[in-house]
Amino acid sequence: MSLDRRKFLGSSVVTGAGVALAGGAPAAEAAEVREQGGRGHGHRRERYAFTVMGTTDLHGNVFNWDYATDAEFDDAAHNDVGLAKISTLVTQVRQEKGRHNTLLIDAGDTIQGTQLAYYYAKVDPITDPDGPVHPMARAMNAVGYDAAALGNHEFNYGIPVLRKFEESCDFPLLGANAVDARSLRPAFRPYVLKRLRSPHGRVVTVAVLGLTNPGIAIWDKAHVQGKLAFPGLVEQAAKWVPKLRSMGADVVFVAAHSGMSGTSSYGDQLPYVENAAVLVAEQVPGIDAVLVGHAHVEVPERRVRNKQSGREVVLSEPLKWGQRLTLFDVVVEWRRGRWEVGSVGSRVLNANAVAEDARITGLLRAEHRKVVAYVNRVIGRSKAEMTAAEAPVKDTPILDFIAWVQAEVVRKALAGSASASFPVLSQASCFSRTARVPEGDVTIRSMAALYPFDNTLEARVLTGAQVRAYLEFSARYYVRTPAGGGPVDPSKVTNADGIPDYNYDMVYGVSYEVDIAKPAGQRIGKLMFDGKPLDDAARFVLAVNNYRASGGGNFPHVAAAEQVWSTSDEIRNVMIGWVQETGEIDPAAFAAADWKLTRDGVPVF
Repeated sequence: MSLDRRKFLGSSVVTGAGVALAGGAPAAEAAEVREQGGRGHGHRRERYAFTVMGTTDLHGNVFNWDYATDAEFDDAAHNDVGLAKISTLVTQVRQEKGRHNTLLIDAGDTIQGTQLAYYYAKVDPITDPDGPVHPMARAMNAVGYDAAALGNHEFNYGIPVLRKFEESCDFPLLGANAVDARSLRPAFRPYVLKRLRSPHGRVVTVAVLGLTNPGIAIWDKAHVQGKLAFPGLVEQAAKWVPKLRSMGADVVFVAAHSGMSGTSSYGDQLPYVENAAVLVAEQVPGIDAVLVGHAHVEVPERRVRNKQSGREVVLSEPLKWGQRLTLFDVVVEWRRGRWEVGSVGSRVLNANAVAEDARITGLLRAEHRKVVAYVNRVIGRSKAEMTAAEAPVKDTPILDFIAWVQAEVVRKALAGSASASFPVLSQASCFSRTARVPEGDVTIRSMAALYPFDNTLEARVLTGAQVRAYLEFSARYYVRTPAGGGPVDPSKVTNADGIPDYNYDMVYGVSYEVDIAKPAGQRIGKLMFDGKPLDDAARFVLAVNNYRASGGGNFPHVAAAEQVWSTSDEIRNVMIGWVQETGEIDPAAFAAADWKLTRDGVPVF
């Protein structure tokens, strides 16, 4: 499918295509206040209030349902998830404010993340000639979105799936910094202009600029290399915001799939910052508010000051999966022949406070039931229960299983090749501490819970010294904990400096200790292979997921290492296929306590 099938520059989108005009409703806040002129003469100042609602990181959640547990979603905070809940909140806000005084936008990561999303990308793909409409498109159309930014996970299934999803949406997918790799022209709509009419008849033009994440160039290199490029958010916002103002935008919103921290998980592999939302607000004048995504954190309201204009910019990030809905409440005032922003504030509503919208659940009930039946399909048996509850702090059979299957697949694939003589090591991460493989019947959902991401498998060649550096980098995950301080609380020793569980790797095929009493970079001890100290000059094949191999998490050496094999099949499906072929998971065949945490050489657990 052509990437430049829509010619944006010089087209109607730049001259105002996508502009929607809505009539104000009586529920709108509007007022006239008398101001005193220089000679005592008063004049009237018109005010108009409207609300921009926002979601982000929906990740394929429509129903308040956990496909991994085959039960209603619940967590320790009793959050609820899904667009059906969001729809109820949106309806309430529209009723309160007047529908024509509201907009609804999203900050990306929509079509990946649940088995519902996966099913319609891979099992019954929307790209088939007579394929179904993506359930997220149907749900978002029914809820009535006005625009959505592209997230990095939109590209996980390839450009054809994304384009098909885009065609199914009644609203534009925005990505000002997703450009054609050759022409550098926009490959998606950069922005949309929406027009709201105040009760006094004047039109307020609201611009929504969409920005996505530069990390797509690394994380989905296989899909986008040579086709799309992803310049920095600050640079592209600086290009487009003045254009939007010149086209008559009275209020400028940015929907940015980019966190607030100013950091990057890929280090210096790209010249652009991954989490740049605050930088955009601080460095690009003319922005009034930013709907933030990508970081999966809840930030009801954050205010930063633009360094050029001195004006405050309001940022908000609602919690992932449809757990929260952000409300930006905006008041504009008519001054000197134009609208000026008087105030912006933001807050979030909790989806657990309302029931699901039966209109949305009814719309997709058949698709939901089809996916539930799919994930409950029995594929084999396990001789013992395996859980991930202790996986972040102990060598557990459940992570050994992932790593062992990966290693077995890579060994088989390399048989007869020039790399066949290299020992195969394998990395694995704890993606979910609640993952569990039961004793007895094993289903697809067991594997989906264990490996929820759509990563694929690669084989890269590393030296022993590089393996050691890889492990040292991974061990930064632990909080430095002095020896002799009594028992260690497992819940307080991980995630140092905010490192997420998915960016801590254990490596299968070697044995080692992680001394958490020592500073980061000096923690790996007794690193052994085949019962002997690891030879720094020896060469190994590392079975590794494509996210890590492409630079995700910024682990050393692996992104630049020689690739000797790869597959387009997801690791989850590799595991499902292995269970189906063998019929049985026997932890005795692969489980081994090859690494442990210590303090000054004394085991922690």
